[in-house]
Amino acid sequence: MNELIENNFSYHAPKPGQPEIYHEIREKAKELAYMIDELAPGSREKSLAMTNLEQAVFWANAAIARN
Repeated sequence: MNELIENNFSYHAPKPGQPEIYHEIREKAKELAYMIDELAPGSREKSLAMTNLEQAVFWANAAIARN
């Protein structure tokens, strides 16, 4: 059995303290999202910046959940 596959494709219930960490990461990312929205002109690049910020939050949360 491949432990990495099993870990990456399994549900990880939050452990004590994790929901607060997820919230903190989302709040900081939201601050940056508002800054990007305010300062960057509407463009494909701005859209990509927002998408990649969302991905950064996702992967940060996955790192916490999976490890």
